[in-house]
Amino acid sequence: MEFIIEYGLFLAKAVTVLIAIAVVLALVANSKNRPDSDGHIEVTKVNEKLDDYTETIKSAVLDSTALKLENKLKKKREKARKRKDKSAKTELEPGAERKKRLYVLNFDGDIKASAGNNLREEITAVLGLAESQDEVLVRLESGGGMVHSYGLAASQLSRIKERGIPLTVSVDKVAASGGYMMACVADKIVAAPFAILGSIGVVAQLPNFHRLLKKNNIDFEMYTAGEYKRTVTMFGENTDKGREKFTDDLEQTHVLFKEFVAENRPQVEVEQVATGEVWYGKRALDIRLIDEVITSDGYLLNQHPDADIFEVTYAHKKTLPERLGLAAEASLDKVLLRWLSRMQPNRWF
Repeated sequence: MEFIIEYGLFLAKAVTVLIAIAVVLALVANSKNRPDSDGHIEVTKVNEKLDDYTETIKSAVLDSTALKLENKLKKKREKARKRKDKSAKTELEPGAERKKRLYVLNFDGDIKASAGNNLREEITAVLGLAESQDEVLVRLESGGGMVHSYGLAASQLSRIKERGIPLTVSVDKVAASGGYMMACVADKIVAAPFAILGSIGVVAQLPNFHRLLKKNNIDFEMYTAGEYKRTVTMFGENTDKGREKFTDDLEQTHVLFKEFVAENRPQVEVEQVATGEVWYGKRALDIRLIDEVITSDGYLLNQHPDADIFEVTYAHKKTLPERLGLAAEASLDKVLLRWLSRMQPNRWF
């Protein structure tokens, strides 16, 4: 009886997982067919969020007398700030001094650099107002992916520098391969102590089923025009000449990658780092892949007193299938995490 109950529970979980996968696939298909115009820019002032954190801690830590004194001082500072802002608004000269503005963008890259679609909109929005005294901070996370996709994403970042606006890239977890290609465009790269950086190399791999097809008497025919239209294939018999050409193409792509890094980050000894290896934040600083070891949160906190910080996001309106898909995806993650924890309970860093 116990076996039947356990089997029933397992079957229910399996069905739930399959339904969740189906919903997620429907979500992906729906998002691909959605027009790019179905979105809008959202701006959040980060200073206010940081101030709220501070006020919450103060209310819990300070006694009533100290809290009253702090609130009194805060009101005085607020009045002084408003007077200063009012005075600045009456100043008609275009060169009037103002606080630096720090615009924060986020890039969470997949293999196709799909986040580049949002990034281009966000950069376009920021460039409509940003000036040379301001700064753009891109919080970047990516393990790399398709060459042409990440090349385009890196070109989007170049638009910021071409306008003479300082660009900083912050890496908290990973910026490798195509991710580092984007990062090296920046005037300054900062990274967390154990962030992964580098992987300046190119890789390609594919299975070949030729022997399996031959064993089962299945012919595979492919017709091309041009000697190198197809060099290697998954189903045909690959030749040494085809493999050699394919490898040569990879080498040429690697050369372009190295030239790009050398052009954008001349302080780096490219031949030393272009081996496909990765380095953690502190080691990456030693070989000048980055300029400072600090998290994005630490960087923003340091900027908070002297700059107005705005987080800019290009957001799409989520349809009902998307909202259902996100809920199903969260449920699926929980099921898989619970299963993995049972299968490997003693995994450690």
